[in-house]
Amino acid sequence: MLPGDSHHRGSGSPPGTVPLEDLQRSVSGVIILQPKPTRDPNDPLNWKIWEKYLNFGLVLLYSLLVFAFIGAATPTWGPMNIELGYSYETLQDSYAVGSAALCIGALIFIPTALKFGRRPIYVISTLLQFGVAVWFAKIQTVADLMLVNAFSCLLGALAEVIVQMTVADIFFVHQRGMMNSIYVWIMVIGSALGPLAAGYVTTSQGWRWVWWWMAILFGISFVLFLFFYEETKFLGCIDGLTPVNHAQREDSAGSQGNMKGEELEKELDPEVGERMSQLNTPNIDPSISRKTYLQRFSLWSSSPGSLMFFLRHIYQPVIVTFAFPAALYVAVVYGMLTALWQVMITVVASVMPEPPYNFTASQVGLMSLAPFIGTTIGSVIVAPLSDRLVLRLAKRNGGVYEPEMRLWILLAFAPLVPAGTLLFGYSLGNSQPWYLVALGYGLYGLAMGPISSTSLTYLTDAYTNIVADSLAGVTFIRNLFATIFVFALTPWTASVGIQNVFLTMGIIMAIILIPGTIAVLYYGKSIRCWTTDRYRQYSAL
Repeated sequence: MLPGDSHHRGSGSPPGTVPLEDLQRSVSGVIILQPKPTRDPNDPLNWKIWEKYLNFGLVLLYSLLVFAFIGAATPTWGPMNIELGYSYETLQDSYAVGSAALCIGALIFIPTALKFGRRPIYVISTLLQFGVAVWFAKIQTVADLMLVNAFSCLLGALAEVIVQMTVADIFFVHQRGMMNSIYVWIMVIGSALGPLAAGYVTTSQGWRWVWWWMAILFGISFVLFLFFYEETKFLGCIDGLTPVNHAQREDSAGSQGNMKGEELEKELDPEVGERMSQLNTPNIDPSISRKTYLQRFSLWSSSPGSLMFFLRHIYQPVIVTFAFPAALYVAVVYGMLTALWQVMITVVASVMPEPPYNFTASQVGLMSLAPFIGTTIGSVIVAPLSDRLVLRLAKRNGGVYEPEMRLWILLAFAPLVPAGTLLFGYSLGNSQPWYLVALGYGLYGLAMGPISSTSLTYLTDAYTNIVADSLAGVTFIRNLFATIFVFALTPWTASVGIQNVFLTMGIIMAIILIPGTIAVLYYGKSIRCWTTDRYRQYSAL
C-alpha cells in the first residue's frame, strides 16, 4: 500500500486509481484491462497486437528522426564556424532559438491532433520536416541558421506530446511503462547517436550532407506514414448507443471505478456494467465491421469542435499544468532533466573542439555514446520492471493500482542525476581527461531514461483524459527551462566557471528529484482526490 493510501478508501476514487487485478479469480490475480475497451473492433485498444506494434514502430521512427534532426547540428558547429564564420555564441543562440520554438510548437499543433486526429499531424509534419532539412542543407546566412532551427523545433515539439497521446490510444495501463521506456530510449538514440552519425558524415562528406541525409530519411518516413499509419483517435460508440471517444471511454470506466470495481457497475447501465467487468480479453461485437483500408487511412477524421476548441487548447495546457500538481511536478522533473541534457550537449559541442581537447567533429559525436550507453542500460533494467512492479504493488494493495506506485523507480535512480552532473561539470571545468567527462555524461544518461519514462507514464496514468493538454504544458515548461539555461550559459560560464554552473544545477536536481518525489509519493493520491472535480471538468472540454 502507498503511504497515505488509507485516507481515501471507501468512497469514490480519484483519477488514475483503477482496479488492475481481480484477486478473487485466481491466486496470482487476473489483469483488468484499463482503460476499458469498447466492443468495436475499430477501437485501437482492440486492434491485433501486430497492428499496434506497426503503428507504434512508425511512431518510434518519427521520434528517432525528430530528435536526431534537433541534435545532429552540434557536431557541425566547428565546420560551420570555419566555412560560414558563425561564432560559437551565435551557434549556441541558434540552439536556444530552437528550444524556444519547442516551447510553443505543441501548443500550436496539438489542437489539430485533438480535432482531426494523429494521422494528419504525423503525415504533414514529416513532409514539412523534409522541406526544412533541404533548407538546412543550403543555408548561407545567420538568418537561415536561426529560421531553420526555429522551424525544425516548432515541428519537432510534436514528438514530445503526440507520442504519449498515441500510447494512451492503443495501450493499456499495465503496458504503458514498457512503451514509454522504449520511447525514451529511442529519443536518446536520436539525441545521442544522431550527433555521432552527424560527426562521421561531417568528416567524410561535409556538414551539408548531414541535412541531405535527414531529408532522405524524412522523405522515406513520409511515404511510410502515408500508407501504413492508421488513425488511433477513436470515435465510436458503446454498443451502438452512446458516441464515445477515448477520453469519454476512460472517464466512464477508469476514473469513476472504485477500489474493487463493484460500485462502478452499479452506476452504469447493467448491460454495459456486465461487459466492463470482463477481464483479460476485449469482448468484441462480431456484428460491427472493421473499416475498409481507405476509411482507416483517410488523411483526417474530424470530431466535433469549433474555433473556440482550437483557441482553448492553445492556452489550456499552461492552465492545466498549474491547475494539477501532478502535471506541475512532472513538468519540473522532466523539464529540468532534459534542459540539463541540452546544456550538456551544447557545452560538449562548444568546449571540446577547443584546447586542451581539440576534438574533431567525429570525436564530438563520439562523446554522445556515453549517455546512449547509460540510457540503454537504464532502459533495459526499467522497461520490463516498471509494469511488473506496478502489478506486484497493485496486488499488495488489494488489486488496486495507484499511479504513484511507479515513482519508486524514479526515486531509486534519482541520486545518479546530481552525481553524473557534478562529475561531468568538474571534469570539463578543470580540463580532466575526456573519459571522466564521458563517465559523468554516462551516469546522467543511466538515470535520465528511467526517470523520464517513469514521470511521463505517471502523468499519463494519473490524468489520461487530458494527456494532450497536460503534456503540451509539460513540453512548454521543459523547453522554457532549456531556452533560459542555453541562452544564459555563455555569460553564466564566463562569470563562475563551468564547474560551478554544473554544481548549481546538480544541487537543484537533487532537491527536485529526492524530496520532491518523496512528497508526491506520500501526498499524490490526496492531491488527485482534491482535483477530481477539476479533472472531470477539463475532460469534458
